[in-house]
Amino acid sequence: MLTKLSAPSTSIAVPPGFDPQAVPIQSNCAGEKAIANGQLQPDQLRQRFIAPPLWTPEITDENRHVMASDIIAQRQAQGLSTQAAVLIPLVLRAAGIAVLLTQRTDHLHDHAGQISFPGGRMESSDSSPAITALRESYEEVGLVADRVELLGQLPEYLTVSGYRVTPILGLVQPQANYVLDTFEVADAFEVPLAFLMNPAHHQVRVATSEEGSRRFYAIPFENRFIWGATAGMLRNLYHLLKV
Repeated sequence: MLTKLSAPSTSIAVPPGFDPQAVPIQSNCAGEKAIANGQLQPDQLRQRFIAPPLWTPEITDENRHVMASDIIAQRQAQGLSTQAAVLIPLVLRAAGIAVLLTQRTDHLHDHAGQISFPGGRMESSDSSPAITALRESYEEVGLVADRVELLGQLPEYLTVSGYRVTPILGLVQPQANYVLDTFEVADAFEVPLAFLMNPAHHQVRVATSEEGSRRFYAIPFENRFIWGATAGMLRNLYHLLKV
């Protein structure tokens, strides 16, 4: 999810050898209603962010949330940056809106091989999380800012790598191709928003170890496995849209 982020030595975001796909499925969310296609149109999405309803963001795992808060406090005490932002790019396709995601390269120190949104740490020259998200999206996948209509943002998402991540939503006019930063991004691909906003595809998995349990969401799609913070942010988008 994040790029150019140096996690503190106490980070346990992903233990060595951890395979999220091997973690048993505890439950799924098939009992929750899917977001109707009529609510996933550009005008409806614009209106939802102009006049958002009262809704409650979901904390996927209380233990993770407390742990993330502690690590963020450690970073702040050390004078390290804790602010980051990602762009949730909603690509306007004729068949319906699709979400642009990236697959991180396997050699990276943090979040190697994971599926993420383009984004990263806020720089001192960034005037807002939106600027960070647009800058990082251009650096990582060549997404031109002029093709992005910003809609708004979701609540901060705390990560155990020590960051307060602001997800920025934007409608994206398709461009002919994406220019990947091959050091960080192995691939870029799209998933239909309707698929991601259908809880029948949302799995709850719980990993247990000597350090306790970790609960996280996963959204398998074809040969891709979306999980962790990326799936958690998509769940919060679902909660915003379902009200």
